[in-house]
Amino acid sequence: MLTRLVAAAVGLAVVLPLLVFGGTWGLEALVGVVVVVGLHEYGAMAFPEAKDWARFVLFPTGLLLYASVLYAPPALIGPTVGLLLLVCLMAVLFRSGPVDEHLSSAARLWLGLGYVAALLSLLPLIRRHEFGLAWIFLMLAVVWAGDSGAYFTGRAFGSTKLYEKISPKKTWEGVVGGLAGSVGGALLVRHFGLPDTSVSEIVVLALVLGAGGVVGDLVESMIKRSAGVKDSGTIMPGHGGILDRVDSLLFSGALLWAWLVVSGA
Repeated sequence: MLTRLVAAAVGLAVVLPLLVFGGTWGLEALVGVVVVVGLHEYGAMAFPEAKDWARFVLFPTGLLLYASVLYAPPALIGPTVGLLLLVCLMAVLFRSGPVDEHLSSAARLWLGLGYVAALLSLLPLIRRHEFGLAWIFLMLAVVWAGDSGAYFTGRAFGSTKLYEKISPKKTWEGVVGGLAGSVGGALLVRHFGLPDTSVSEIVVLALVLGAGGVVGDLVESMIKRSAGVKDSGTIMPGHGGILDRVDSLLFSGALLWAWLVVSGA
């Protein structure tokens, strides 16, 4: 527990100043690092037999996808994504190994681009919003308060398994406690940073983002179980890999970005 707390404190000491004082560029740089580390971890999990080859393909394509979402004109993003998917297919086409595994290899490469690079690229887009910093903190509060609520509620009352074959320790009681924590965290951020947003809107949004975080956690657990690993990596002592830390943010961030775009908030 002490190792986890120290690692978390160090992580917060790096992340929070970048969020508050780094502006959009600070978050873009931070997420860029997370994209690189995340692709590194994903390549090792999805391609244990050829992780160096996978990283050689994923690093440039993933970073180009990330950069195109952030900086390319909107009309060019679609063609760029299509081109990167073709590059992955070409890399698989000329890869050595049994031909009957090539389709699986292509699918795993595409999943890595979408799961890591594409989803993470939405976080800086949220920061570019007029009240982007407040929305980023709302998302973090939903996820972090939700994680804490789920942990303590699950330990105290958890008995009904949520999805045992994917994540044996998660319970429905923990999910309820986590959602309660998400709502509490979101309302706190609203009070200080988003007072013009109605309470009812914040509560609904917190529930949606909190549920998205649960699904994101389950998806990463599914990937790890498929790969036969306990953690995505070892970069954070006591916490595992970087994907273990951002798995909930991947889905909650995508949902928040979609809500901001659709609602024009």
